Amino acid sequence: MKYNFLKISIFILLSLIFLDSNLSFAQKTIVKGVVTDASSNEALPFVNIAFNNINEGTITEMDGTFTVETSKAVDSISISYIGYTTQVVKVKRGTIQNLNINLVPSDLTLSEIVIYAGENPANQIIRNIIDNKKQNNPDKINYFGCEVYNKLQIDLNNITDKFKNRKVFKNFQFVFELQDSSEIMGKTYLPIFLSENYSKYYFQKKPEKKKEIIIANKISGVENKSFTEFTGQMYIDMNIYDNYINVFGKQFVSPIGNTGLKVYKYFLEDSTFIEGKWCYNITFKPRRKQERTFHGNFWVNDSTWAIKKITAQISEDANINYVKDLILEQEFSLFGDTIWFKTEDKLFADINLADKAQGFFGRKQTSYKNLNLNPPSDENFFSSTQVEEAIIVDSVEANNHEYWNSVRPSTLSSEEESIYQMVDSVKNVPIFKTFTDVIYMLAYGYYLYKDFEFGPYFKTYSFNPIEGNRFRFGGRTSNEFSTRLMLYGHIAYGTKDEEFKYGLGALYIFKKLPRFSVDMYYENDLSLLGQSVNAFSEDNFLASILSIRPNDNLLYLEQYKLDIEKEWFQGLSNNFKLFYANILPSYKIQFQNIETNESYDKLVATEISLKTRFAYNEKVLRGEFTRVSLGSIYPIVDLELTKGLKNILNSSNFDYLRTRLTINHLFDIKPIGYLKYELSVGKIWGKVPFPFLVLHEGNETYAMDNRAFNLMLYYEFASDFYYSVYLEHHFQGFFLNKIPLLRKLKWREIVYAKFLNGSISDENKNVWVFPQSLTELPEPYVEAGVGIENIFKIIRIDAMWRLTNRNKAEIKQFGIRAKLQLIF
Repeated sequence: MKYNFLKISIFILLSLIFLDSNLSFAQKTIVKGVVTDASSNEALPFVNIAFNNINEGTITEMDGTFTVETSKAVDSISISYIGYTTQVVKVKRGTIQNLNINLVPSDLTLSEIVIYAGENPANQIIRNIIDNKKQNNPDKINYFGCEVYNKLQIDLNNITDKFKNRKVFKNFQFVFELQDSSEIMGKTYLPIFLSENYSKYYFQKKPEKKKEIIIANKISGVENKSFTEFTGQMYIDMNIYDNYINVFGKQFVSPIGNTGLKVYKYFLEDSTFIEGKWCYNITFKPRRKQERTFHGNFWVNDSTWAIKKITAQISEDANINYVKDLILEQEFSLFGDTIWFKTEDKLFADINLADKAQGFFGRKQTSYKNLNLNPPSDENFFSSTQVEEAIIVDSVEANNHEYWNSVRPSTLSSEEESIYQMVDSVKNVPIFKTFTDVIYMLAYGYYLYKDFEFGPYFKTYSFNPIEGNRFRFGGRTSNEFSTRLMLYGHIAYGTKDEEFKYGLGALYIFKKLPRFSVDMYYENDLSLLGQSVNAFSEDNFLASILSIRPNDNLLYLEQYKLDIEKEWFQGLSNNFKLFYANILPSYKIQFQNIETNESYDKLVATEISLKTRFAYNEKVLRGEFTRVSLGSIYPIVDLELTKGLKNILNSSNFDYLRTRLTINHLFDIKPIGYLKYELSVGKIWGKVPFPFLVLHEGNETYAMDNRAFNLMLYYEFASDFYYSVYLEHHFQGFFLNKIPLLRKLKWREIVYAKFLNGSISDENKNVWVFPQSLTELPEPYVEAGVGIENIFKIIRIDAMWRLTNRNKAEIKQFGIRAKLQLIF
């Protein structure tokens, strides 16, 4: 269903549709240039550039270039670098100027540090930092509590006159009054989203627990409490002391990681007192190209070897998609004698889907205060079932200016204050709703009109050998109809079989957190038994055009389903299901009993099942009806027990018990990517016809299906007892990044293997006539493959081999499969 925060996302998505590369700037003093060594003409990185008399500046990039700007009254800038004579250059206020600065080397004297012959002094400092990381890492603290203020801002960038004057923005011109130019990237930008969050955050090391009580939250245009959690502290945190820093799911080597000396080059640049502590300034840059690394500088205390402050910027050629730049700034202060605690955290990201497209800036600022090291007296303070717990109190009115001014570390700028009003104004423009509806249809497949959503559009037309041309009309009620009850259904017609098919359902949410719901559904339509849950449904147009051969394995299925879901707490839920179905044979697939020599015109099944899902510490983004799992660092377990009831509701005389256990997990193996696996085992007790066996998931399309055996045919293998293993490793470019020509493509390597073994008991093997293609597994089934993902950033292509069960004439021993995916 439609998430409330989609109303904000529309601004970002719109920016990706209209391409333009020209920039326009607001009236600021902007100085660009390059700094070189006057003697050698070599570019100088990390040179300090600062406007005089104000606290605004920057440092040069690896190639010596810089951009610095301000709206304040200035008349000169200072260029300083350790070992060089400082220069002061006059600038003209309110203009854009380009400067070429040649710094003259000077004699350099640093405070005393013991350096061995031939040793880079910065390297010895890095060793000291690594040796003392354990005692300086804030995560060493057994318990702490603190107050946290988070501010998150999103801006459209590359806003040009040509972009603003497009007809689609005719009714939105008032928003461009907030247009400004970036203090960091030299791009024009338009603020479109702002959130503020004030909370109390608590951490316990053993056992690890995190708790955040969100006291006040203010978001421009979003009314979704689930989204509020993700603007808090627990979901937006980076620890510089970790060996690897997670950037949009990609692991970057920390500049003070244990492998830092192998990955980075370090330079000792300066030393001075900071808050009464003598500190060294170290700059760092990557040793090799296209590795996931940073460049920047940090200040480190000379006695504790703790980081005082750090600025880290991702390498320009790092193998990560859409992120043009990312800058991390952190500052630490000493509490007591031994605890260095983070007091300030800033994050800036520049994200564009295409090089010449409008993209957006993301800015996050976090401040910490009132550190408390005393554990709570209440033994039940932390959740007994969750590692991370977020409680939204939100007891402060968003327009309580006096309160917000008391918790903000600094007052909002007039620009930031205007964002709240601007977003509310945009929501009242009629064309905004049209944009929202179109983007929603493209993303989710449904077109919203008042109380109803029509779709999915990709199921409107399809074709198959049984129905011929299939036309389908469907939809569901929208959130405007109800946020508790959703009605949904469809009607379809085939031109070849000249039959109508239809379905109708109702979902009612009694409680949203933890979830308690009832879903009832009736359907009379064609179905492919044994299809992967990840596959395109058979009435999807893509399934029709990507089929390797016509799919004539469809059966008519009339079914009734009742599904009651009870979530006990986030991560643990039960589903109780009642299922009743009539399955009809086809010209290809007949139901014939060998013992009685009787042919059945239908099979009738009545089942009850109980499913338990446990995903410890799972993060979930919730809409009104739908939920999106953001995964867990722990294995996710699914256990399903199903009982077939004979002679109930006219069901056939089948009495059976079916069980299935699945465990899946994804985890990082730093620095060589990540591994995901799935283990599954299942068994059926009792005598059943072949449609009730486990029909193993084949794939007869050119689309890659991670949950299926991609070189196995439909209706090829069945079991009443089986076990399977699926392994897939993503190297994230670990090898290809080291090959000079290939690394420019930013391709990423994948290897995978699938193993399946199973059998059919004699009582199920010798009672019913199987379709000609269907057998039990004569030997374990194994397929393996290698793949390349990130082709043009969105394509994955796999080459795969069927290693066993290769003696059938109709099977393919080798195949190529592809899929589209959007990954960082």
